[in-house]
Amino acid sequence: MHHAAPIRPGARPEVTHRRILALALPMTLANVTTPLLGLVGTAAVGRLGDAALLGALALGAVVFDYLFWTFGALRMATAGLTAQATGAGDRAEIDRTLARALAVALTVGLAMVAGQGPLGAAAFRLFGASPAVTEALAAYFAVRIWCAPFTLANYAILGSTLGRGRTDLGLGLQVAINAVNVALTLLLVLGLGAGVAGAALATVLAEIAGTALGLAVLHRLGSRPWRVPVAEVVERAGLARMLSVNGDVMVRTLALITALALFTGLGARAGDVTLAANAVLQNLFLIGSFFLDGFATAAEVLCGQALGARDEGAFRGAVRLCLGWCLGFGLAVSGLFLAVGGPFIDAITTAPEVRAFARDFLVYAALTPLAAAAAFAFDGVYIGATWTRAMRNLMLAALAVDAAMLAATRELGNTGLWLAMLTFLAARGLGQAVLYPRLAAGAFPQPRVGPLTEATR
Repeated sequence: MHHAAPIRPGARPEVTHRRILALALPMTLANVTTPLLGLVGTAAVGRLGDAALLGALALGAVVFDYLFWTFGALRMATAGLTAQATGAGDRAEIDRTLARALAVALTVGLAMVAGQGPLGAAAFRLFGASPAVTEALAAYFAVRIWCAPFTLANYAILGSTLGRGRTDLGLGLQVAINAVNVALTLLLVLGLGAGVAGAALATVLAEIAGTALGLAVLHRLGSRPWRVPVAEVVERAGLARMLSVNGDVMVRTLALITALALFTGLGARAGDVTLAANAVLQNLFLIGSFFLDGFATAAEVLCGQALGARDEGAFRGAVRLCLGWCLGFGLAVSGLFLAVGGPFIDAITTAPEVRAFARDFLVYAALTPLAAAAAFAFDGVYIGATWTRAMRNLMLAALAVDAAMLAATRELGNTGLWLAMLTFLAARGLGQAVLYPRLAAGAFPQPRVGPLTEATR
C-alpha cells in the first residue's frame, strides 16, 4: 500500500494519479464491506423465526444510523484539520486536533446515554410500530445506546487516520470493527440465543474494541492525545474552530438527510409500488456513492495537506485530478447501470409490478452517479480546506432548489421526484464549482507588488 510521506514542515504533497488511487481504493473497500454487517445481523435474527424481532432490528438500524450519522461531521472535521496540520508538519497540532475531537465525542456520546429515555421515547412514537416490535426495539435501543461514546470516538480516530493520508489503516480499522461485530453477533444471537439485545451488545463490544485498536494504531504513529494538556484541549480559538467546522458539517448533513427524506416520503405517498421501486433504484445511487466517496476522501487528504503546506500548485493539482476521477467514474458507472440495470432490478425484487415500474425510471437512477460526481469531489476539497461554512450554505441553497423543483414538477408524479433529485445533486456540484475560484484565491492570496523604485529597477 502506498503510504503517506513523512511529516516534514514545508514538504510538497505528492499529487499523482497513483496517489489518488492509493488513497481512494482502501476507503472504497471499507464502504463496500460495511453493508455486509447489516446483512449478517438480519440473517442471524431472521433465523430466530420471529418477524417482530426482525422488524425491531431494521427500525433500530434506522434510529442509530440517523442518530450517529448526524454526528458523522466529527469524522470529516477531524480529517480536514488533521490534513492541514500534517501538511504544515505540525505534530503537536495533530495531537491537539485529535484530543479535541475525542473530547467532543465523549461529551456528546455521554449526553446521548444520559438522554436515552427521551431519545428512545421519541423514536418509538415516530415509528408507531406494533407492541411486539416496539418492545423488541426498546430492548435493542437500551443496549446499543451505550456504544455512543465509542462510535463517535471511532469517527474521530478514523478522521485523524485519514487526515494523515493513511487510508490503508482506516480500511483496517473499519474491517476490524465489522469483523468483531459479525463474529459476536453470530455468537450472541445464534449461539447464546440473546435475540436483538445480543445483536446490540455485539455492536457495543465491537465499537469498544475499535476504539482501543484505533488508539493503539495512532500510538504506533506517534500520537499521544492523552498527553495533551487540558488547557490546550479547551484553548478557546482551537476549540471554537473545531466546533465551528463540526457545526457547519452537521447542518450540511441534516440538509442532505432532509432531501433524501423528502424523496422517500413523497414516493411513499404515491403508493406502495412507487415506494418499493424507488427503494430498489436508490441502491444504484448507493453503490455509486461507495466509490465516489473514496475519491472524495482522497481530495480531503491531498487538499488539506497542500493547504497546510501552503503549496498552491499541489492544491490546484489535487482539485483537478480528483474532479477528473469523480467525473470519469460517474460517467462510467452511469453507463454501466444503464446496461445492467434491468437484471439488477430483477435480482433485487421478484414482484412483477415493482420490476416493471422500476424499469420505467431506471434511466433517472442510472444518471445519479454522474449528476453527483462533482458534488462528491468538491465535498472532499471543501472539507480538506475547511471551507465548511461555504459548503453548508451551498447545501442549504441546493435544498431550496430541490424544494422548488418538487413543487414545480408535482404534476409529473414519480418523474418529478427523480428530476428533482437529479437537479439537487447537480446543483450542489455546480454551486461548489462556481464558488471554488474565489475561495481558492482567498486561501492563496497573491503577493502585492508595489511600484518600482530605483532600488528595484
